[in-house]
Amino acid sequence: MSDTLEQSFVAQLQANQNIIHKICRLYTAGEDAHKDLFQEITIQLWKAYPKFRGDSKFSTWTYRVALNTAITLYRKTKRTISTVDYESHQHFVKDVDYNYEEEEQIKLMYKAVYQLNDIEKALVFMYLEDKDYQEIAETLGISEVNARVKMNRIKGKLKKILNP
Repeated sequence: MSDTLEQSFVAQLQANQNIIHKICRLYTAGEDAHKDLFQEITIQLWKAYPKFRGDSKFSTWTYRVALNTAITLYRKTKRTISTVDYESHQHFVKDVDYNYEEEEQIKLMYKAVYQLNDIEKALVFMYLEDKDYQEIAETLGISEVNARVKMNRIKGKLKKILNP
């Protein structure tokens, strides 16, 4: 590949690497698994980059490739991959600024989200990232109406999990 293509890819990857890190956190447990998945997603993005036509934003395309890679690997190794333990990823701040009630709510939400299937997790993740239904649909390869219907069903499912 040309140097220009490589430079363009590296610049785009650097600008959008947080997307990949967030997806890695969602589908892996532990730093080593996170690094491995990040590397695999980067490899898949690089392999597919020459075919990227720019029909969608690079970030949308990155979501799609990263989620597909994570879901594929997650399904292949489902029996050995455990979800991220929220306790081991706490970010500590001064007690005066720390909201323990909010932390408990976040823990409960994480536990509920971990009970969803892989596609539902991806949809919730993008929804919480403030992506509109059009971008969610495009990324997941479903219709916008289907994305809305699925999200409404997921909200109901989460309510049942959180309020048994």
